[in-house]
Amino acid sequence: MIFDRDHLARYTAGDAALEAELVGLLREQAERCLSAMAAASDPNAWKAAAHTLKGAARGVGAFALGEACQRAEEAPQAAWPVAVVEVRRAADTAFAEIETALSR
Repeated sequence: MIFDRDHLARYTAGDAALEAELVGLLREQAERCLSAMAAASDPNAWKAAAHTLKGAARGVGAFALGEACQRAEEAPQAAWPVAVVEVRRAADTAFAEIETALSR
């Protein structure tokens, strides 16, 4: 599942303004974490960025993004460049899905 609208609605009690705020915060967090992942030179920095984004994504119901972050968090250093691309792709897909769901 890319995005679970019901999960977000339960978390926000259906408050559309709060949903929009949380999605905006997730978008900002995604950019910060993806930048940190791209710049990471040690496993601790890499894992912290991937883990942070994983939690933020799962918190709003962007479960496919959370799963991509989980895979990235566990990836060996040689796979980091590919993992960043995969997480960015998952983030783009998640935000497109979220925008569509919230516009209904």
